[in-house]
Amino acid sequence: MEKTDSKLPKIVLASNSPRRRELIRLTGWIFRIAPADVDETPLPGEAADRYVQRLAEAKARAAAKEAHPGELVVAADTTVADGAEILGKPQDDAEARHMLRSLRGRVHQVYTALAVIDPAADKLVTELAATEVPMRAYTDEEIEAYIQTGDPFDKAGSYAIQHPEFRPVSILTGCYANVVGLPLCHLARAIGRFGVTPVSDLPAGCQSHLDYECTVYPQVQEGAL
Repeated sequence: MEKTDSKLPKIVLASNSPRRRELIRLTGWIFRIAPADVDETPLPGEAADRYVQRLAEAKARAAAKEAHPGELVVAADTTVADGAEILGKPQDDAEARHMLRSLRGRVHQVYTALAVIDPAADKLVTELAATEVPMRAYTDEEIEAYIQTGDPFDKAGSYAIQHPEFRPVSILTGCYANVVGLPLCHLARAIGRFGVTPVSDLPAGCQSHLDYECTVYPQVQEGAL
């Protein structure tokens, strides 16, 4: 449980991701972790954006069943899409190697859907963030070294944009936090509809924490993205 101002609303983060936990701390909200276990198998022919929206809502509704009075539930789901193909987490070295080789030197999309529920009011608000991600032309040797770190195996698409050695992405112009797994400005916009605002300057805190100069946050705040 994060300790800040006791008057702040309490948030249930329906995720066990350390990356999402790290990012949501930047809001200053009080929160607790309550992972939701849902079947993450894509439906036949399901588009990536619809897939993450379905899973985020399913996670939020599952966690809402166990929420305490006065809590808001926040759930997220992130996936990597290579064209029409949804790339999940690799099961072994061979699958990670195949994904990383397929993405190398090309642009793909990362989608994160957010679902926020007030269980008491049975109110649901959703958001969807999308980012174009250009991968650099890393070598086979770099792929092998990265696989040996074990980092790809809990990551959709087999990579983490923030990995300090591999650094697979060339020049990103969209939402970096979305690629990490929790687009904070979209979250602030969604949860603002429940009368909740971040304690701190969230765009500034996000950019400082991720060491990234974001050019899209004003558009997100204005509702244009």
